[in-house]
Amino acid sequence: MSVPTTDARPAADGPPATDRRITLERIESYLPERSVRIEELGERLGLRRAALGVFRKFYGLDTLRFEPELPLLDLLRPAARGALAALPEGGRVDYLAYAHVTQAVAPADVDVAREVGDALGLVDTEAFGLSHQACVSSLGAIEVLGELLRAEGGDGAYALMVTGEQAYSPIVQHVPNTSIMADAAASCLITLDGDGDEVRSFATRTLGEYAQWLELTAEQNTEFGEQYGRRIAEVIHQAVAEAGLTLDEIDLVIPHNVNKLAWRQTIKELEVAPEKVFLDNVPRYSHTFASDVFVNYTTLRDAGRLVDGAHYLLVSVGLGATFGAMVITHRAHHPRTGGESR
Repeated sequence: MSVPTTDARPAADGPPATDRRITLERIESYLPERSVRIEELGERLGLRRAALGVFRKFYGLDTLRFEPELPLLDLLRPAARGALAALPEGGRVDYLAYAHVTQAVAPADVDVAREVGDALGLVDTEAFGLSHQACVSSLGAIEVLGELLRAEGGDGAYALMVTGEQAYSPIVQHVPNTSIMADAAASCLITLDGDGDEVRSFATRTLGEYAQWLELTAEQNTEFGEQYGRRIAEVIHQAVAEAGLTLDEIDLVIPHNVNKLAWRQTIKELEVAPEKVFLDNVPRYSHTFASDVFVNYTTLRDAGRLVDGAHYLLVSVGLGATFGAMVITHRAHHPRTGGESR
């Protein structure tokens, strides 16, 4: 489903708000320096050598970034500052959304979104958190922020999406038969009708029968795994169609890093060439909650692999279970500095 826009009011002295394009003016990511091999986490996660061998041989995991002593705010700030560097003179950030997967990322009395805003000097910005779509929350936050700008933003209005969290406990870090979670952060500066990447469409589908993912039976887990690739493919086709494109016109699929096995299943469902789906970062970084697609985007951008005018598909799946896909058209001519992707 796509977020409806029919109730948005027109922007003053401009086109109707519903006709205004959501654009991503800058995307930045950040990964902590400390890299570990998955075997180093065996004792922490209670995984024997055979189980770790499955993650390595079949799921394609190798190393990941893991810095448990790093304060959450220090993880989030670098990418957020890098994205915010694209804010032009006279521009203002009206909204900041902190998109996270784990609902309890900090003590109950700590408002992470507000703390990030204050750390960035955005004291008058309306800051809030989003987590209802799990690993798809970062893509969903872009749509939400775009709709807020359409409904209420005026000239010079921007929004900042911030995502990133840490694998602070074994139950959060180990997703059985799926992935080992890692640390990373990312941020997007968003406006309407800007010079950045244009958001062409955003499609999601939620399978509520899998909402209690920690309590699923063995049969439910098997059932979910069997339909995983098909469900991703359905949402991808929906997003591509809503963007007015065909899958052949998509230059590259930029997915989350859940594991290579899941994406081999999806590639088969899509009937596309394996090289059309970017999986190089799966063995480098593993699954980084809601930051994956942006870490992968900046990896490709910094390697000169994103083409001006080409169409890209950002795809993620969140436990619970939500499938999300966003089509963007890349614009390479806007300035780029700051942030760190490695």
